[in-house]
Amino acid sequence: MKETWYFVDSGYCTPSFNMALDEALLNWHSQGIIPPILRFYGWKPAGISVGYFQKVKGKIDVDGARQHGIELVRRQTGGRAVLHDQELTYSVLVSEDHEAMPASVKEAYLVISRGLLEGFKELGIEAEFAVPEEKLQTTDSAVCFEEPSWYELIVAGKKAAGSAQTRKKGVILQHGSIPLNVDKGKLFDLFVYPNERVKERAKRTFGDKAVAINDVSKHPIRFEEAKQAFKTGFERGLQIQLEPFTLTEEQLSEVHALESKYKSEAWNFSR
Repeated sequence: MKETWYFVDSGYCTPSFNMALDEALLNWHSQGIIPPILRFYGWKPAGISVGYFQKVKGKIDVDGARQHGIELVRRQTGGRAVLHDQELTYSVLVSEDHEAMPASVKEAYLVISRGLLEGFKELGIEAEFAVPEEKLQTTDSAVCFEEPSWYELIVAGKKAAGSAQTRKKGVILQHGSIPLNVDKGKLFDLFVYPNERVKERAKRTFGDKAVAINDVSKHPIRFEEAKQAFKTGFERGLQIQLEPFTLTEEQLSEVHALESKYKSEAWNFSR
């Protein structure tokens, strides 16, 4: 018999609400209130999430983001900045002690990312896991999709989904971005470059490193279709069944209370 996880379909939410809800779900699972969770969501307005330890000053063009109507938020997980615009975002929250979860962060990525792999298959897209031949190099780039990390999904050698993971209160939180389309002009207006020539070079080479679903799909994939495909993919890849979960008014109030943290300059800029 397959294990039942909760499925949270929160639709399009603000950047601060999205990060607050991930934190609330982590707390509730840690407290034993709810079972493991898979959550899908979008961003409205679009957001740029920076990694927990990432510097904003000198890396992120905050004025450029504002001009595009993009809100900056710091997430709980590490890594580099991600533009959340035309994409499906997922979150998985599961106990570190779960029998299917390895102690190793890298191997836990593999287990959870099987859901992503099956989701791409469901869309008829041939994807595979990134397995870097050498130790991952730390670059000076602030852009997440510059290079794939262990067990992230690649299509034709290009990064197609980016993920990040943290472990807090005995819970694994892994969330990630599955771009449907990427606006390169908008994306590269969000980062600080020494000069325009360097920025244009980075923009040109980006297409050799990353790909969006609609760059490789045989027909246009919209948010709802992607959501259904990856829901099926996670059920198959993790061998679970998903039960819809709707937050109570009291739980929604908890999320809104946490939102103030993700709206504050102290959290978003002071790292």
